[in-house]
Amino acid sequence: MIPIIRIEGATATGKSALAIDLAQALDTEIISADSRQVYRGMDIGTAKVSAADQEKVKHHLIDIVDPDASYNAGIFVIDANNVITNLHERGKIPIVCGGTGLYVSSLIHGLCPLPTIDPQIKTELIHRLECEGLDNLYQELMKIDPVVATNISSNDPQRTLRALEVFYGTGNPLSWHWTNQERQCRYNCLRIQLQLSREELYARIEFRLGMMLKDGLLDEIGNLLANGYGAQTPGMKCLGYKEFIPYIHGLIPLETAISLAAQHQRNLAKRQLTWYRKHSFDLTLDSRSFKLSDIITILKDFIVEE
Repeated sequence: MIPIIRIEGATATGKSALAIDLAQALDTEIISADSRQVYRGMDIGTAKVSAADQEKVKHHLIDIVDPDASYNAGIFVIDANNVITNLHERGKIPIVCGGTGLYVSSLIHGLCPLPTIDPQIKTELIHRLECEGLDNLYQELMKIDPVVATNISSNDPQRTLRALEVFYGTGNPLSWHWTNQERQCRYNCLRIQLQLSREELYARIEFRLGMMLKDGLLDEIGNLLANGYGAQTPGMKCLGYKEFIPYIHGLIPLETAISLAAQHQRNLAKRQLTWYRKHSFDLTLDSRSFKLSDIITILKDFIVEE
């Protein structure tokens, strides 16, 4: 099987910096597995690696679609497989780096096949969404399928509806289908997880949000709005963007928007931590204290085994 290196962890744990250092040491390239960094013009709020860092190391699947385009795990798998094949043919071991667990899992194990579901179920759920609101449906999903619910945003109507649709259409939660699918690993993976205590992680999230605002996040969002990307476009529904749109329109104070953005980022981190607790890793590293030289030694042994 084709070998790949996976760098995973919650938001703000330093995955990108480690990926760049390893890619330089191993003379290879990085595949981004971040569902927000695919969007052009959304740089600050997605913590996208700088242009200078992209000059140092080639990054794939960053800046590939406009904010009004839909992008999902299925498209990611096709795109990432093409990059992996190309890198393998050039004698390079790909580094897959990002915190969108569903993207990485789908890439490694394939997408979960589902039976055909009666379209009337989706129609009824959409009607319920309009009448009852997203929060009620999300709480319903939390009771039916807490594994999936904790892995998606409570503000994501598309994925909430899809998970409920699968349950009511098949009689089993979406997580049951994930667990019971044939999980044959498609690549030989060395998995590296970066982690921090929850307190330190939350402190990093707060600090990073402050730096984003200082670096011009509000101007970035204003420019996107001015270019016709409204609040309902896929990109503008992302964390770090949607919270500030009401402020820019004069509907809420800046302090409220900042508080919402920080809370949503903490919620994302909690969901990611829940996801990673269900998985095993070859290396689990403290983001503050690991030594790059030790990692490289282990990776070189992994390469020799290939």
